[in-house]
Amino acid sequence: METKTKITLSTISLVIGEVLFWSGGILVGKELFMKYKSFFNPKNWFKKEDSNKGSE
Repeated sequence: METKTKITLSTISLVIGEVLFWSGGILVGKELFMKYKSFFNPKNWFKKEDSNKGSE
């Protein structure tokens, strides 16, 4: 496959992914969407959660 074709397909895939992501956010609602958006944020992947948070 040519490089130009790979770049084009990658760009189209990213745009379609973004459209589906935001469309899903509209369908499921703001609260659930914000929860999953923070879950998929790479900045939050290695943060440790407070284990005492749920016991209070």
